[in-house]
Amino acid sequence: MTTTTISPARHRLLGDHAWQADAVCQSTEYNPVDPELFFPEPDETGKISAAKSLCAQCPVRRTCLDAALEGGDSDGIRGGLTEQERKPLHEKLAHRLDYSRINATIAGRDVHLTQAERRAVVHAAYRHGLTEERLAWLLKITDEHAQKLYRETRQALVHRELEPATKPTPPPETDGERQGRDDFGTAA
Repeated sequence: MTTTTISPARHRLLGDHAWQADAVCQSTEYNPVDPELFFPEPDETGKISAAKSLCAQCPVRRTCLDAALEGGDSDGIRGGLTEQERKPLHEKLAHRLDYSRINATIAGRDVHLTQAERRAVVHAAYRHGLTEERLAWLLKITDEHAQKLYRETRQALVHRELEPATKPTPPPETDGERQGRDDFGTAA
């Protein structure tokens, strides 16, 4: 499971595209940027370098990368990464577990969540004593689905408590011979 510890100060909300106004790649009267620069052919190393250098200066680079990954964008340079560099991140996205996103969701923000993060929100909401209605609102699901998630969470916690804390260690293999004190070596 991939855990992210460094996160943006502000997560992109569902349907939020306002961050694009702060992107360095947005062409303005004073900063004309050719959009084709961000869609180079694989052998156009000069264009790739130029696009990446612009991305390196961008204040919303991380948000751009998140939007590309969450939206499944596989074309062009986004968030400072090429298509090939983003491919492994696309594959790992479902397992991303960013606790700042979970905390932001519990606080009531509509941030994009992976499946692992959604499960963590359910556990955090249960531990914080949030109502099923509040969980339903946070995850944009029905009250019945929230009840089902809480029921599954309760069962999982009960089963976890019933499992033995430590498993007994089996005795070492001896071929029928009894081991003496000298057979175990010395503790240093």
